[in-house]
Amino acid sequence: MKNKLLLILVASMASIAVYANKPVALDVHTSPEAVSTVATSNSSEMRRVTYKTVKVDGLDIFYREAGSRANPTVLLLHGFPTSSRMYRNLMPMLAERYHVVAPDYPGFGNSSAPAVDKFEYTFENITNLIDKFTQELKLDRYSIYLQDYGGPVGFRLAVKHPERVQALVVQNGNAYEEGLREFWNPIKAYWKDRTDENAKPIKKIFELDGTKWQYTNGVRDIANLNPDAWLLDQYLLDRPGNKDIQLQLFYSYGSNPPLYPEWQAYFRKHQPPMLIVWGKNDFIFPPEGAEPYKRDLKKVEFHLLNTGHFALEEDCDVIAGHMNKFLDKKVKRSGGGRMSAK
Repeated sequence: MKNKLLLILVASMASIAVYANKPVALDVHTSPEAVSTVATSNSSEMRRVTYKTVKVDGLDIFYREAGSRANPTVLLLHGFPTSSRMYRNLMPMLAERYHVVAPDYPGFGNSSAPAVDKFEYTFENITNLIDKFTQELKLDRYSIYLQDYGGPVGFRLAVKHPERVQALVVQNGNAYEEGLREFWNPIKAYWKDRTDENAKPIKKIFELDGTKWQYTNGVRDIANLNPDAWLLDQYLLDRPGNKDIQLQLFYSYGSNPPLYPEWQAYFRKHQPPMLIVWGKNDFIFPPEGAEPYKRDLKKVEFHLLNTGHFALEEDCDVIAGHMNKFLDKKVKRSGGGRMSAK
């Protein structure tokens, strides 16, 4: 009975201390088992992911959130054709030391998906919405993880607000012409001549075979992958009107390469701390697009991983390990939850 009361008392003290952002003061006679129970409980709570929605310009923007807001924020920006769900395994691995936030863009995941005649799906508009999203959540400083579509959204955001960006984690996100190789040839043709005929090879990407290929191409072992990932993505792609949304965004992607020089100038001027974790077998964004970052950044931590486009599906634990070590070195913690880059 005494042991049970002791555990209740210790757990209560821990809960009060966490709420007040104060350390837990344990009696010298507290058993190791009781301390372990409290630590495990607190750790589990920190790793817990919550699911929320906020209004931005009249649209519902869904997001996942984990970790204490007193810790540095990491903004996770997803790629095509997925959503914040791509970060489902990474978030708990970061949340004990970082406040992690992963939104769904409009037209993706659980966010609003207005028809193309109601909302213009461009990377500029998505960036502006995500910018307002961060302001709505009062995120004044953050590191950005960017993958695929997260590249043009994240780099636009960084150029717009360099003072807010503490670090960049680039995972198969392109900022150089060298990274646009064979995969992009039919898409470039569509940029030049926006016809139904030129749209045909792009529309094939929106079918199940194309979605599955993005996940499975270049991986070490397909048995490492949960097929729910591409099946759920395909379910969302198959919603009425969604393929029109995606086609509009594929066309809008043509607005990104002309901005590469501006993004590269940002790298050279501001020298943001950068971690590159790149699936080297990616056919969409091959490693030829990863190497040029070294030209513009004096100090970049660089890792090529033996996997494909969605590297988190096969190497989430590896990427989380690199991120925790990198951010611990590069992002300074200070009182009141206000952070600054080192």
